[in-house]
Amino acid sequence: MFMLIIWLQGVWLPLHGYSFAQTPLWAGIFMLPLTVGFLLAGPLSGYLSDRLGARYFATGGMIGAAASFLLLMLLPIDFNYWVFAVILLFNGLSMGAFAAPNRAAIMNSLPARDRGAGGGMNSTFQNSAQVLSIGVFFTLMIIGLSLTLSTTLTHSLMQHGVSATVAGRVGALPPVSILFAAFLGYNPIQTLVGAGVLDHLSAANRMELTGHSFFANLISDPFHAGLIEAFIFAAVVCLVAAAASWSRGSRYVHDDH
Repeated sequence: MFMLIIWLQGVWLPLHGYSFAQTPLWAGIFMLPLTVGFLLAGPLSGYLSDRLGARYFATGGMIGAAASFLLLMLLPIDFNYWVFAVILLFNGLSMGAFAAPNRAAIMNSLPARDRGAGGGMNSTFQNSAQVLSIGVFFTLMIIGLSLTLSTTLTHSLMQHGVSATVAGRVGALPPVSILFAAFLGYNPIQTLVGAGVLDHLSAANRMELTGHSFFANLISDPFHAGLIEAFIFAAVVCLVAAAASWSRGSRYVHDDH
């Protein structure tokens, strides 16, 4: 979810004319198909898994989630939104199909006296994994950015009249600063280059550097390389979860007697 939001805020929305001040709001709005899919699939899969067992729903949900990440990998950086929305909906449906049956299967396998502890352990693992995954995904993203971003940034600034010294200094900055600039919803070029440097550029170059599209076009290719790494990791983890879900066996409810 963090990667998709940064994709929207840092690249796609600015390329489509949204100001950086507006991108946090619109990124949330454009992510709504993911929530809709989860809300539709969660209650339905929970209801059906009570009657048919969790194995097929949890396994199918994780396979569907892995497929959605592979589909996201196939999208160009400047995608058609409706294709993106359909993939988000599919991802939400898949995650929703997994969540309720998986939790129910865990709780059903425990004796009644241990279900409080079991629920607590489930939440602990889930929350810990979410925190860990943010670190993993951002690390993969930064590795992808660091491969080409410095050179791309330096050359692009020099092509728009910025001196080699200033452009080299900006290009040497950590990629994470560029990544979070996109996430926080502002164009950092004016801050990175400095108002004094911009004042000595031509009006056309100054307008280009501080406009909507320069920063988005600048990070598009390096960002896409990082996205591919993150989506591959996400797909692999989902397939591991699918294998674990399939190994749970058929429908089972613990009987204290």
